[in-house]
Amino acid sequence: MRILHYIPSIDRTSGGTTTYLQLLAKELGKRVELYVITHVSENPVEIENCQVYYIAPLRRIREMKRQWVYWLDELEPDIVHVNTCWMPQCALVQQWAQRLGYKVVLSPHGMLEPWIMKRHYWTRKVPALLLYQRKAVRKADYLHATAESEKENLLRLRYNRKVAVVANGIDVDHIALKPTWKRNRQLLFLSRIHVKKGIEFLLEAVAMLKDDLQDYTVNIAGEGEAAYIEQLKAKAQSWGIGQLVRFCGGVYGDEKWKLFRQADLFVLPTYSENFGIVVAEALASGTPVVTTKGTPWEELNTCHCGWWTEIGTESLAEVLKGFLSLDEKELEVMGRNGRKLVEEKYSAKKMAEDMVRVYENVLCN
Repeated sequence: MRILHYIPSIDRTSGGTTTYLQLLAKELGKRVELYVITHVSENPVEIENCQVYYIAPLRRIREMKRQWVYWLDELEPDIVHVNTCWMPQCALVQQWAQRLGYKVVLSPHGMLEPWIMKRHYWTRKVPALLLYQRKAVRKADYLHATAESEKENLLRLRYNRKVAVVANGIDVDHIALKPTWKRNRQLLFLSRIHVKKGIEFLLEAVAMLKDDLQDYTVNIAGEGEAAYIEQLKAKAQSWGIGQLVRFCGGVYGDEKWKLFRQADLFVLPTYSENFGIVVAEALASGTPVVTTKGTPWEELNTCHCGWWTEIGTESLAEVLKGFLSLDEKELEVMGRNGRKLVEEKYSAKKMAEDMVRVYENVLCN
């Protein structure tokens, strides 16, 4: 089987979508003949087990189309898999491929979730829906959701009822489990620094509990717009927790995994995630997680490896109080439960196997 993925960027600053493709390709490329087409960026990540090709950017649309059609003719993929929504170039490559008779799988990657849809609805979403996005979703041969909750939200849109669920996965075999659950007095947020991630909730909750957390460090790791990061720093200072909060910037490789293992608790207080690869990475490291019901991670509660809570400061503060009351043995049980969950359900191998089954189903219909 020959599969061609399109993704607007594989830059390291692009967040979870780039990480997703990087992890998927490592295993999928062992099972199919895999190609990736994208655009040039400043710091592209390395993607294994596939061939990566670059085409012209959207501002050179005629050249972009010529190059895209050239690679379709050259590679003759069985399926074109388009990643992400709202960017015109995603809808265009889908349209150009389908006009030539290629079947298309579209992965929205959470970009059609209710919180995202509501954000800038009249100024951005409605124009995009009218111009290209609704048509792209409707015309896709299949939609790929990463959780049942995302599938349900896609079906509520009534654009396309052909939705397959394949959970994201991580390379768990290469993630070291922390050797001890002795408290390092560190909390960790690690993701893209964006208003969607709810970082203000974490800062406010820490401010509410600053007497209990006075010997803790709250690590905020990730890249984002400089102006927004400065706003967060100013809020931390104004709430009297500037000395507790450390903004680490972007972290990668060994530095990232060291932060995961050293953290006593990983916090993702997000408004919306279709999956949240960082949650799985924290669990694989043996670190308990708290995240919100804006994610599909109810298993944090059912598998006793963290907390799945309401969105907002009050709920997060209550969880932090509960976390502070746990002893190290209880943290170890939660950490080992999390590792077991990821090994059994969220490995990159399983993700690739499930995706191949989706491709086979698309080709049979």
